[in-house]
Amino acid sequence: MNNPKIKINNVKNLANDHYKLDKVNFDFKTKNGSWQNQNRECYDRGDGACVLLYNPLKKTVILTKQFRMPSYLNGNDDGMMLEVCAGLLDAQDPITCIKNEAEEETGYKINNPKKVFEIYSTPGAVTEKIHYFIAEYSDAMKISEGGGLEKETEEIEVIEFNFEESLELISTGKICDAKTVILLQYAKINKLV
Repeated sequence: MNNPKIKINNVKNLANDHYKLDKVNFDFKTKNGSWQNQNRECYDRGDGACVLLYNPLKKTVILTKQFRMPSYLNGNDDGMMLEVCAGLLDAQDPITCIKNEAEEETGYKINNPKKVFEIYSTPGAVTEKIHYFIAEYSDAMKISEGGGLEKETEEIEVIEFNFEESLELISTGKICDAKTVILLQYAKINKLV
């Protein structure tokens, strides 16, 4: 952190149960040279990684479906979300993380995930940066049923979609997760499937 226009005065921890919520008081130097005092709440849940599994021969993608409480509280009728496989780094490097998550959640052992970019999801309130990957899969790479880890209270349904159908699900609002939309659009733009 080395921005001469920012002076952090105080960081107060508001919550530290599952993740960390801090209230940050800081001074911000405006364009006209004056200093303005501001307060922001910053939610830190660590960085994450996600991967789109795609099969160019079958023209399919693997998505997961699971319950997401924040979406449920914000009007998603059943709280279920269609998503690409994803997880928090938890002190792992992004490639190791995404290989483990793919195996745990989808049951596919991926070999060579390709990193395509890193994106801050909600930089106005959340510190999380997500590492985005793509990886080809085949039926031979399926080593288990997936579904997530019981110790993490995950109950994940693994669904293979026709690629064009997955794009239609964006248009109909059935896929409304940003990282999933981003990776499906990336696959379309780059003609991966």
